[in-house]
Amino acid sequence: MAKYTGPSCKLCRREGVPLMLKGRRCLTEKCALKRKKFPPGPPRKRRSKLSDYGIQLREKQKIKRSYMLLEKQFKSIFVEASMMKGVTGDNMMSLLERRLDNVLYRMGFASSRVQARQFIQHRHVTVNNQIVDIPSFRVKENYEVQIRDDFKENTMLEDAIKLSKAVSSVPEWVEVDYDGRTGKIVRLPARQDVLAAFNEQLVVELYSK
Repeated sequence: MAKYTGPSCKLCRREGVPLMLKGRRCLTEKCALKRKKFPPGPPRKRRSKLSDYGIQLREKQKIKRSYMLLEKQFKSIFVEASMMKGVTGDNMMSLLERRLDNVLYRMGFASSRVQARQFIQHRHVTVNNQIVDIPSFRVKENYEVQIRDDFKENTMLEDAIKLSKAVSSVPEWVEVDYDGRTGKIVRLPARQDVLAAFNEQLVVELYSK
């Protein structure tokens, strides 16, 4: 499967906001965006104002890159959201949040979505006592996510949990037992559960053209 392998900090600088590609470490002073408050590439003497299309495109790129998806993956989620009842933008954000790699990150068992994807692909995670090695696996209400016994004492996992406890970032739609290394989906995520400053309506407008 194709995936982005370039510097993650360049993506944050391009969008002008921390995309949390390195997890909660992006909030520290070591973040490249705080040291280089300009887009990557050669400097330009004057930057023209973005068109409406440009604004919509940048917002789409911001959301897509935050969840570490490629264009085809992101577009398929949008199409599915548009066929569901309710507001398309809200449906899209809920579907993105329900991805297993994001759930593992939200629960605090990984310091970033990239690390969560690695844990899943290496078969360290189970859902309802079944091994799942697909990061895009979509959880449902009352699903239980567990860390496998042979990985529970891993240093990277313990560091991620310590960081999550320090910032108290677990959302209300999940319950987490850090001692048991388990979590449960108590309800499906809603738009208000996504605290990032996304304007998903711009994505709807972009894809609706």
